[in-house]
Amino acid sequence: MNPCLPQKFKTVLIGVAFSPNLQNNIFEAMRLVDFFDCRLVLVHVGEKTKEKEETIRHLLSGFEDDDDGKVKMIWKDGDPVEVIIKSAQSTNADLIMLGATPREDILKFYIGSIARKIVRKAPCSVLLLIKPSEDLRPCRHIVVNGLNNNKTQETLCASFEFAQNLDSKQLTIVEEISKKDVKVIVQDNKSLLKSTLIKEQLSQKQALRVHDVLKEIPSQLKSAVKIKIQPIFGQRGYSIGHYAKIVGADLLIMNAPEKSTFLDRIFPHDMEYILSELPTDVLIVR
Repeated sequence: MNPCLPQKFKTVLIGVAFSPNLQNNIFEAMRLVDFFDCRLVLVHVGEKTKEKEETIRHLLSGFEDDDDGKVKMIWKDGDPVEVIIKSAQSTNADLIMLGATPREDILKFYIGSIARKIVRKAPCSVLLLIKPSEDLRPCRHIVVNGLNNNKTQETLCASFEFAQNLDSKQLTIVEEISKKDVKVIVQDNKSLLKSTLIKEQLSQKQALRVHDVLKEIPSQLKSAVKIKIQPIFGQRGYSIGHYAKIVGADLLIMNAPEKSTFLDRIFPHDMEYILSELPTDVLIVR
């Protein structure tokens, strides 16, 4: 297993569109700069004008780090997806921040086609915000996947870094277990008992694996947060998203998916369930 990096998120990049959410997006980004003591890169795809420059300068003026060399502005024409991706590469960004779009039902959020393409092509982690706010929103409870995957330790390290910097008090590691692993069709009390026993055994086995991963994470990252391991049975992606929504999590953290294939369009990848209806803010760790 690879050790946790001392600080994974050193440079945050945000695409700037002059929309009604501009102020809220910039305020959210600047708070990340403050919490993580990192750099911020603002990218606007479009024409550079004095009016736009003045608007950005005014929004940044309330933050002490504005004149501290921590904020860089990039103005560039072109395809929004390609500009954002190339800017992230050229600035060595560790995190791209994107905003979600509300559906007609204001309680449901999704990401548009441009943001979805950025998520798929991003060279770094991506943070999706469903309701960027001018005011600070507390992040009390973080839910993170505990998949049996070689990416999971890095994702857990990033989760504890977020928990520490955002002063989160609870972190729940969710292990999604497929119902197919039970391999018992419940038809009567005997088969129900057998199914229950198998589920308990699978849950214990996965919990031990997660505990082994947690041992590799520095104790200083874990000291101030309550850790819970929660096995759930169901469809990967959909189940953890539903769980995060039910428990009122403030942030859901997931491994970045492998490169999508043609089959993913027919049989949705677990991440597609998350992106189709964001249950809360989502961090995809790459």
